[in-house]
Amino acid sequence: MKTFEKIFITLALLSTLLAKSQQIDWNRINSQTVIDMINLQNADHSLSTSSVSQVVQMGDFNNADLQINSKTNIIVQQFGDQNSIYFNNAFSSKEAKTAITTQGNNNIVDITGSNSISEGLHLNVQGENMKVFMRNY
Repeated sequence: MKTFEKIFITLALLSTLLAKSQQIDWNRINSQTVIDMINLQNADHSLSTSSVSQVVQMGDFNNADLQINSKTNIIVQQFGDQNSIYFNNAFSSKEAKTAITTQGNNNIVDITGSNSISEGLHLNVQGENMKVFMRNY
């Protein structure tokens, strides 16, 4: 792992988990421990009642195309390279609370709309070359 990547991971860890940072042995910090700590942080807050959306991308050539209404609360995390997330809830007045995490390379997640089945959706995609298409009408 390059020095720049180690510095970036350390800064990402510090910026997201200042309170939790003392619980980690600094010699064990790597990309997986950063992901684990971000997931731990978001576990309690990932679907809060605020309307703030959050996008975290670590890697090269990642894309998050979000078309959302004012009631949508989405948490997007992409770890790896060439991942794409397309989320469209702009044509619905319904509230959507969703958390999507991709971990790996060349993954595509394409979600359109929301309904009672997709309410509170937590989607975790791990692997290479995975494609998830979801239509909620």
